[in-house]
Order: sequence, then C-alpha cells, then structure tokens
Amino acid sequence: MIKKILLAQPRGFCAGVDRAIDVVETALEIFGPPVYVKHAIVHNIHVVEDLKVKGAIFVEDIDDVPSPPAGGSVLVFSAHGTDPKIKEEAKMRGHKVIDATCPLVTKVHLEAQRYVKEGYFVIYVGHRDHPEPAGVFGEIPEGTAVLIEKADEVNGLKVPQEEKLVYLTQTTLSISDTKETVEKLKIRFPNIIAPPSSDICYATTNRQTAARALAKESDLVLVIGSTTSSNSQRLAEVSREEGTQAHLIDDESMIDKKWLDNVEVLGITSGASAPEYLIERLINHFKKSSPKIKMETVEALKENVKFPLPDDLVIMAKETEKGIVWVEKHRVASQR
Repeated sequence: MIKKILLAQPRGFCAGVDRAIDVVETALEIFGPPVYVKHAIVHNIHVVEDLKVKGAIFVEDIDDVPSPPAGGSVLVFSAHGTDPKIKEEAKMRGHKVIDATCPLVTKVHLEAQRYVKEGYFVIYVGHRDHPEPAGVFGEIPEGTAVLIEKADEVNGLKVPQEEKLVYLTQTTLSISDTKETVEKLKIRFPNIIAPPSSDICYATTNRQTAARALAKESDLVLVIGSTTSSNSQRLAEVSREEGTQAHLIDDESMIDKKWLDNVEVLGITSGASAPEYLIERLINHFKKSSPKIKMETVEALKENVKFPLPDDLVIMAKETEKGIVWVEKHRVASQR
C-alpha cells in the first residue's frame, strides 16, 4: 500500500513547450479560430486535445490547410522544427506563417548550417521517427549529414571524409545513451569535434537528473507523458537504469493495479510536454483510496527560463485591431 508520494522537481512544461502553446493560444486570441498547426504543437495528447477544443486544427500536410479567398489561413509550425522548404511553400500559398520552433532546436539548426559551410560533415544522433531531425536535415544540403540512433551503428557508419567531422544531437535524448554513442564516435573518428555546448536541452538534462534522484528513493516511478514524447520516454528509461520499476502513462486511466504491488513509496514525474493538471489528477487518484498519503518533493535543482514569443507573431499581431491591444498588453507584462 502506498504510504508516500514523491514529486520530482523540476518536471513538466519547459520554456520551449510553454512558448509553443502560448503561440497557438495567442494566435487564436488575435485571429480567432481556426488556427492550423503543422504536426502536434508538442508531443502530448492532452495538450493537443485542449487546443482542439479552443479552435486549433492539427494537420500533417500543408495541402490540408485551406486558402480562403480573402487570404491564407493562420498556420503554426510546431516546436520540433520543420523543413524550411515547407515553410516557404506555405508562405507562397499566402498563409500567415508562425514558427513556434523551440529556440534550443533552432540552436542545433544554426550549428548544422555553420559547420556545413565550414566544410564539416555532420553525424547527427537522433531518432529516425521524430520530426526534430527532419527539421535539422532540411536546413542543410543533401549529403552533408547522416543520422544514427544508437552506439551500435557507429562501426558500420560510412562517411565521405574523416578530417572534418562534427557530431550534433537531438535535444531530447537520454544523456547516458548519447554518452555511449559519442564515446564510440570519438574512438572510431579521433578528429571528430563536438558542438560548443551540449545540444541536449537544459530541460531534458534537468528532468533526467530529477528522475534519477526520484528513482533512488522510490519503489515505483510513474512518468506522465505521451509515447510520442521522446523526452518522456527517456525519463522512464533513466528511472529503470537506477533499478526502479517505471512506467510511462498518458494519465491515471492507464495505471495497472499490478504495478502497485508492494509499493510503499511512489515517485511521480512528467515529461517536458505534459501539463501540470495531469499530475494533480494522478495524485487525487491515489488520495481517493488513501487520503493520508504523505506528499514530499525531491528537488534536484531550480529552473527559471522563459523564451519570448516569436517576432513573426508579434509583427502579424500589429496588423489587426485585436493584435494591437494584445501587443500593448504583452509589452506591459514583459516590463514587470
């Protein structure tokens, strides 16, 4: 029977996710529904459903975005990054394009561009089924980079040169997995260089650090996040690396009672794209049967990061009456 719930800190929304959701909600406030979003704005089914209720329409192909006679639709590109050719095509069709790419993903885009211009070949460590690599590869000429997922792919890797090589990584990877892959890359390619700073984002690193600390004190760890969320999957993985049973769940409805056998201390955390209200629902789920459960926080470190909204949204806002009011409110709020 559960006697104590431990909450990881930090957990949940990161600055990039907060910003992406703000972009969609602000676009809905200024332009009104519908606002179209290319791909899930962030990888969480609850966030997507919440925004659908407010008037967002999610598409995977810009052919599904209508072009009304009076002008194009409002189209937001997700936080994961998008091939720039697709964004240019959307603009040519007359759509009002707003790019919600996380600034830390944009950092990797800029690194890839810079290194390729300097004559480097890029070895990118990431997941083939994730949209983030697609955005990175879209920013550089074909044939200037290769993607690998795991360390066991390094030995079979073919590159056009070994003198000028650089490795970059997806922002949401497991630190431990990336470390093993990078070590193998350095052994096989002694001249390979690293980016000036780690590509794995601060939020991913911090949440993994907190998950490890949580797992060491828990009998079971529940991670709230969708299976499409790479960073959420990594939280479950690092918890298991500490020898603790861990499960990734969208919400309390996915709990299997068998998981709770012999569990006295339950650890709870959430991925960078999971809203806090899901944590509250999960806690209430357990408190219904055990109102006296003790609550404690395992704080690994503090976060205080905030990203401004994209310039293209602010510029578009100034072209509408509602937008002018919003811009003034936003300006006053940012000065507080």
